[in-house]
Amino acid sequence: MSRAFVKEDSGAEVLPERPISPNRNLVTRRGLALIEAEIERLREELATAGGQGDRDGVARASRDLRYWTARRANAEPVDPPAEGDTVTVGMAVTLVDEDDEQRTWRIVGEDEADPKAGRIAWSAPVARTLLGKTVGEEVALPAGTMEIVAIDRESERF
Repeated sequence: MSRAFVKEDSGAEVLPERPISPNRNLVTRRGLALIEAEIERLREELATAGGQGDRDGVARASRDLRYWTARRANAEPVDPPAEGDTVTVGMAVTLVDEDDEQRTWRIVGEDEADPKAGRIAWSAPVARTLLGKTVGEEVALPAGTMEIVAIDRESERF
């Protein structure tokens, strides 16, 4: 058989594409800045890997760059309203439980969610329960019933 018809193995790592959420890509201004910073970082990483002949590095950076470029292309920046007392994306919500234990969550875009840091994705069940609620309302959460005691409209800084 002629070598012209044999596919050569490039030696590069074959990576599956990163799945993109089917939900709307609502993002805070901080989230949008994080996406843009990640795109810039990955462009630099791709250039470095290409310059070093690192095929696996090129494959990883290319795959991740495709993901973040797609996320940037369909990003819908959301700013909390200047007035109003209804929970929306970008706001921080403070709740108190029956034992007077407080918990604060900021509702953010899916890619910037970090539950340990108090940031939950707008599409998460807890966030969906909180969206549209106001101070004084009680909400049933997996940890029990909690009352909304404060809403912070101030946007989080990058």
